[in-house]
Amino acid sequence: MKSAWRLQVAIAAAIASLLLLSLFTASVVVQAHARSAAKPSAAAKQKAVPAPSSSVVAFDTAARHALVVEVDTNTVLFDKHAEERMPPASMSKMMTAYVVFSMLKEGRVTLSDELPVSEKAWRLGGSKMFVKVGARIKVDDLLKGVLVQSGNDACVVLAEGLAGSEDAFVAKMNDMAKRIGLKDSHFANVTGLPDPNEWMTAQDLVTLAERTIHDFPEYFHYFSEKDFDFNNIDQGNRNPLLYKVAGADGLKTGHTEESGYSLIGSVLRGDRRVILVLSGLATMKDRATEGERVAEWAFREFNNYKLFSAGDKVDDADVWLGNESKVGMTVANDLVVTLPRSARREMKVTVSYDKPIPAPVTQGNAIGKLVVTAPGVSPIERPLFAATTVRPIGTFGRMATVAAYLIWGNRH
Repeated sequence: MKSAWRLQVAIAAAIASLLLLSLFTASVVVQAHARSAAKPSAAAKQKAVPAPSSSVVAFDTAARHALVVEVDTNTVLFDKHAEERMPPASMSKMMTAYVVFSMLKEGRVTLSDELPVSEKAWRLGGSKMFVKVGARIKVDDLLKGVLVQSGNDACVVLAEGLAGSEDAFVAKMNDMAKRIGLKDSHFANVTGLPDPNEWMTAQDLVTLAERTIHDFPEYFHYFSEKDFDFNNIDQGNRNPLLYKVAGADGLKTGHTEESGYSLIGSVLRGDRRVILVLSGLATMKDRATEGERVAEWAFREFNNYKLFSAGDKVDDADVWLGNESKVGMTVANDLVVTLPRSARREMKVTVSYDKPIPAPVTQGNAIGKLVVTAPGVSPIERPLFAATTVRPIGTFGRMATVAAYLIWGNRH
């Protein structure tokens, strides 16, 4: 009788333990889920890091619109009305070129193909390549005419030869703008000549420049060529950075009465690439002076700091009811941050996650985040991923763990 009674007690205790286990585990999971739901997903798309506060890096420019971006880390170093619409002038020729580059890459045209010059193209005013009506010109030369000489006539020859008309080519430009992520740009012609239906933002110009560099490295050299001789007329590239700033390799200038003197420039030094946009300057000299000053400021005041390499273990996270009590947390890619040089010494790196993480944990899943802070800089967050898989322990192991927790408060 006693043995039967003891067996019944043991069974009742086991059932009670299982009930406690299920309730406790559910509570842990629900609480962890609630904490996770209150926060953005760690795997959410990385956004541009905001510009540092002026208290850390005091700076301004005479340009009406300006944007300076560290490309590799997508960090905004300076922002002045970068989301406002502005007339892009000849900087919009970058989109004309982007469409031509895409047609070249797709094999729909070759650099040696020759396109005819219409009377419309020949008569067009403004900056010119000086094409002759009735002539046939290679696409290679026309691209140099657009990007080195800023020839409006060359733009129209390309548009008519590749799309049948300027209007048809403009439709391709506007479609392409949407496809590559330009948020607030509209094109009315292929030249950037004044039109109330033609506008861009400094942010979109940077996006277009980044896409051009990334998508068409084989054609990017056109932007850095300093001069081009066509029909015995030698014209120099109007981009002042190419002559004054070490590492400058593009991109385009512009000028109309409405837009003032403008510039989108790219500078590559070592592993750092900075893109800058300046618009609304009063003179060509101002454009050259400000362009050089802004570029040098970006490299002098800021630097990139590599914190971890892809796959490095950053920390260990506690695991609840797993066959391992901890799981390593890693970064998927090299973790590089851009900071003001003056803020580097006070930089802090912390790890955040909802602890403990209930098993099972799957390798590669986002389980936490790394937060980088420095004085005057908005926090930089990156997701952390499970380095290994942790399986849940068996029923009796779970019972023992819960019992230990209830008795001693030790979760492991």
